[in-house]
Amino acid sequence: MTSTGPTLRTQVNPYAALLAQAPSGVLACELAVVGCGNLLRADDGVGPVLVRRLWEGGVPSAVRLVDGGTAGMDVAFQMRGASRVIVVDASSTGAEPGTVHQIPGIEVEDMPPLSGLHTHSFRWDHALAFARWLLGDEYPSDVTVYLIEAADFAPGGEISAPVQHGMNIVLDLIRRDHAFRDAER
Repeated sequence: MTSTGPTLRTQVNPYAALLAQAPSGVLACELAVVGCGNLLRADDGVGPVLVRRLWEGGVPSAVRLVDGGTAGMDVAFQMRGASRVIVVDASSTGAEPGTVHQIPGIEVEDMPPLSGLHTHSFRWDHALAFARWLLGDEYPSDVTVYLIEAADFAPGGEISAPVQHGMNIVLDLIRRDHAFRDAER
């Protein structure tokens, strides 16, 4: 018996078959809110903490909450079926701690350099670019990123007061979104 070796298959999106397996409409939502960050590193946990605070306040059926944690690749898959997406994470730009940066997703979703990239360095900005490629026409029509300037990334620390203030600003902005205001809970 002779083996001819692996077969080369040409396919633009190797994940298309996997995505097609989900029943139509199962993942549909008006708004997906994705909180990114590491809960074990003080202010870096602001995204997941914000998602938990939204959950505690009640979530309309048109909204999907996602604790994106530090798994950037998962963020891309969680965007499927969402008309709009809000991503929340900590930042370190040198601005005053607690400063909220609002960035249209289109400004950061170009594919970043992939050389040397592995799953541990795959961030939300990579996820936006990957999701645009992965989801094609199903990519959300509107993506907004809120970055909250961090003061402390120390392991084991709590979220600092300035970052809590910035998080409350973003919570208020999200809760004023029509997906929260107009939908039944």
